[in-house]
Amino acid sequence: MTTYYYILASQKFLTEDEPLAEVFKERTSHYAKQSQEIDFWLVKQPAFLDAPALADAKAQCPQPAAAIVSTNPQFITWLKLRLEFVLTGDFDAPSEAIPDALASLVTA
Repeated sequence: MTTYYYILASQKFLTEDEPLAEVFKERTSHYAKQSQEIDFWLVKQPAFLDAPALADAKAQCPQPAAAIVSTNPQFITWLKLRLEFVLTGDFDAPSEAIPDALASLVTA
């Protein structure tokens, strides 16, 4: 089982209001220098929010939602500090509620 960490906000906020392309470019460059695999994804209308355990997070977030998901909790903490107006959380997958994490990252 893997723990995935996320920040959640409205899709407009994450994709239009914030300069995520610059953040992702810097992070990708850093990972390349470290010979590290990419461990973060931008997910529009994340299907994992349909899990009953994440109903509160979904209810608090303006729709349509978007998330940045990572297996690196420090990256998500850094993004939370940088972006400020986002929700954070985590989930374990695969689980009964989220059987296949990678499939759940894809929109429903």
